[in-house]
Amino acid sequence: MVAARTASTRWLVRIIPLILAGCAGLATYVVVKRVCLDYFLQTQQKNGVAAAFLALYFFLFLCMLLSYFRVFLEIQHNPGVTPLGERAVQQRERERQRKRQGRKGESDLEAGERYEACADSNPDSPGLERFYSKDVFVCNTDGRPRWCSSCCTWKVDRAHHCSELERCVKKMDHYCPWVGGVVGETSFKFFVQFTGYTALYCIVVIVATVICLKSKLESGKGVDGLVIAALAISAFFGLFTFTMTATSIRYAIVNLTNVDYLKSKNIVHQLAIRVPWGTQGTPKYSVITYPLPKRSGSGHEEASPRDQLAIRTFAIVKTEMGENPWDLGPYRNWKSIMGNSPIDWLLPIKPSPCAVYENNESFYEMGPLYQQLRGRFGLPELSSSEKDEV
Repeated sequence: MVAARTASTRWLVRIIPLILAGCAGLATYVVVKRVCLDYFLQTQQKNGVAAAFLALYFFLFLCMLLSYFRVFLEIQHNPGVTPLGERAVQQRERERQRKRQGRKGESDLEAGERYEACADSNPDSPGLERFYSKDVFVCNTDGRPRWCSSCCTWKVDRAHHCSELERCVKKMDHYCPWVGGVVGETSFKFFVQFTGYTALYCIVVIVATVICLKSKLESGKGVDGLVIAALAISAFFGLFTFTMTATSIRYAIVNLTNVDYLKSKNIVHQLAIRVPWGTQGTPKYSVITYPLPKRSGSGHEEASPRDQLAIRTFAIVKTEMGENPWDLGPYRNWKSIMGNSPIDWLLPIKPSPCAVYENNESFYEMGPLYQQLRGRFGLPELSSSEKDEV
């Protein structure tokens, strides 16, 4: 479990489920007792209407409850964080020891050790091979993967650093205390299901309470304060969750996260795309060859036999502003997140296909832009033997 950085956020995550339970309890009492039993059954004698509302209410209540438990547990136990680098682990352990010893007033110099601004220059840097074993990955101008100075590790494609967790999260969307933490690759599908079912649930509560209030006002009977309270609360959460659902569906269709979308129109992705070994750079692109050379006092050390078999050359290219290399098209984008069948879309059971995606080509399935970039920059194709390498 990865806890939030601040105590206030941790307490908020613990308190909010109780608030939501109280709101759901009030809505259940009002809809079942005050509206369906007392009003529709006893006063109006509308058995069919009462039964319909009760069936619809409890069906959506169950769907909402299951999806909430799923997204909450996923966020708590599998938030999709990337492993910390060795230096970050050591630094955070020292920080915990200082706190246990009550040494909060350490010097700024020592406190600053938790950040490593420069990327690891070691050619055998842990985790680096994971990138150049792919055919394409997001890189910096020098051809190396992006580096997180706080986690002291290489950032996989589409990962972003979450300041609340102090960890890099795969496909981070946003931090939401209402569902217990950061919504990302492993939990986004269940978040969409939860907000969608909650919006429908709130609509049922709104319709039931409005019908009851309207009829009572027309008949000159007194207004029930609890019914008004349930209407107000359901209207608030209904509007909120409907907006979140619509926004999340939009992101899923274009294969973007909230973090991606905020900078999507101005972002330029820089990719390292594998080309045949020995390809030379051109005015259109530069190249980098992995494994990176090991430097001794005066020159390059000879690569190990294992490394010689893994030599790969990559061309460093840039997309146009606003282009999305992972855009597969609306339907395939949707399936990559929500699942391959309508049952997967509705039930909070299976994880997102993108969360379990394993391929030697890339960290996430690439869209048509990947091949377009090869043609745009005139990148030579890999030979059959190179394509067959694992």
